[in-house]
Amino acid sequence: MDRTWLSSCWKKAMRCMASFVGLVLLIQAGLNISIRTHRLTLKEISFDLAEYTADVDGVGTLRLLDAIKTCGLINSVKFYQASTSELFGKVQEIPQKETTPFYPRSPYGAAKLYAYWIVVNFREAYNLFAVNGILFNHESPRRGANFVTRKISRSVAKIHLGQLDCFSLGNLDAKRDWGHARDYVEDSVQETAVAEVVIASDGVIRMTRTSQGKAMWLMLQTDEPEDFVIATGEVHSVREFVEKSFKHIGKTIVWEGKNENEVGRCKETGKIHVTVNHKYYRPTEVDFLQGDCTKARQKLNWKPRVTFDELVREMVDADVELMKNNPNA
Repeated sequence: MDRTWLSSCWKKAMRCMASFVGLVLLIQAGLNISIRTHRLTLKEISFDLAEYTADVDGVGTLRLLDAIKTCGLINSVKFYQASTSELFGKVQEIPQKETTPFYPRSPYGAAKLYAYWIVVNFREAYNLFAVNGILFNHESPRRGANFVTRKISRSVAKIHLGQLDCFSLGNLDAKRDWGHARDYVEDSVQETAVAEVVIASDGVIRMTRTSQGKAMWLMLQTDEPEDFVIATGEVHSVREFVEKSFKHIGKTIVWEGKNENEVGRCKETGKIHVTVNHKYYRPTEVDFLQGDCTKARQKLNWKPRVTFDELVREMVDADVELMKNNPNA
């Protein structure tokens, strides 16, 4: 077959592919995140679907990077990898920052570790603007129902409305650095920069602009690509999330028993609203995650705005409204 003709066809195919690569990248990136959100970020499920997890969260990232390189878009594309605090797993230092050694404790974490390093590799090998955003847990009323925070807020809302009596959880003492997705992603089109008043040493009052929130976007605006930890620096347990959620609807949870026999009883009514079920434990637990976002504060001028209490209240309020309108949601 004529090699010149083949070469011509290949070039035409590459031009066509380049035309659609933006859409392809968006679709594949969406799959990488949405599939993970739908099922695989329940880390215990990734143990049952280890190969699938690796294909989506590990090799999926490689496919995206290869598409950029193959289409000749190295100099025109900026790549953001949705990395995770699960990379740290069995933590090697507290708090965890960009230089903390990784020790993933699930197939999901291991797949994300491959994705992290292949991003670094493409950045160094091809000079691609590619960054890893090592985001600690970021929650909101949009969180999937199978995540522990949303499971709590939904269940508390149903209990408040008389639609449910009790629900089960796993490790109540697991501690996480929980922030609000709005601070980390900022999906609103509204202006997020705020004005700050600065009094200089010469006594002159000046106004500066500070970009707060939308940490992911800020990472892509730097002159040189770097990886960043994004976190609040605060740690709260699953138990505390439960207590604050119930407190918001006027109930005080009192804990009785130990381990799998522990229950959360309402002090006001005496009813048991929370039980512990071993099936919600992971084969290898991640007990403690706390991020150090000093680098992001200094280089991106980023800091979280929403407090833990505000996050809990917002999630519970949103689910109360949701269950009022659609109890089967």
